Amino acid sequence: MKKEFTANTVDEAKDLAAAEFGADKSKIKFTVLEEEKKGFLGFGKTDAKILAEYEPSKAETAAEYIKAILSCMDIEAGLEITENEDGAVIDITGDTTGAVIGRRGETLDAIQYLASMAANRSDKEYYRITLDSCGYREKRKAILEDLARKISKSVLRTGRTSTLEPMNPYERRIIHAAVSEIEGVTSKSIGEEPYRKVVISSVNGRPERRQGGKKGGYDKSRRTRDPQPRSMDLMKTSFEKDYKKPKPEDSMTDGELYGKIEL
Repeated sequence: MKKEFTANTVDEAKDLAAAEFGADKSKIKFTVLEEEKKGFLGFGKTDAKILAEYEPSKAETAAEYIKAILSCMDIEAGLEITENEDGAVIDITGDTTGAVIGRRGETLDAIQYLASMAANRSDKEYYRITLDSCGYREKRKAILEDLARKISKSVLRTGRTSTLEPMNPYERRIIHAAVSEIEGVTSKSIGEEPYRKVVISSVNGRPERRQGGKKGGYDKSRRTRDPQPRSMDLMKTSFEKDYKKPKPEDSMTDGELYGKIEL
């Protein structure tokens, strides 16, 4: 970014450049094009002219982009930038940051993606931008780690593979890291973005079911059933016994016959 500035003095011109770029003068490269001239009795006076060159850092580029988005959303918030080895964490602070976070952090993730694109458009070396707001990332991480532990416990107990809902790469990494610390389970990601999801499965497969004191699970002998329930057999036998008694047919009324069957 280059721009010429004119003022009464060189120092004043530098101040104008610093204000324009929103950066400290120590980060700006100045070239004096014309020195100021006082003249004589007000005649022949000329202003100073400088060329200011400023290349904002990737963190600053991302921050400026985020400020523009927040302005469009009518959100008043501050930004705190913390740089680390491979990038920077930008924390949005304020009382109205709920709209910035969105459902399960979806809005925060979207702004983070766009800010990363803006920061890395002019350089091949990737600079990671992590966007946070009021400690949301840490809270979400704790929730995901707890979820990973609960799902892993269920998988170990039942042996059944469990597939989680689609997550972004950042959240999937949290799940994988948590699962890797639990013995007996493993995890992998399947599907295509943005529907890629984590699958947690048992290393040893399903546990053997025990039934009737035998291994292997289901006892086939239990599948054989009597044609009718025992109570029906008793009813039928009682009816047949009474029916076979040497009783005159004309004296066996309908009431007597069906009275033998208890419903």
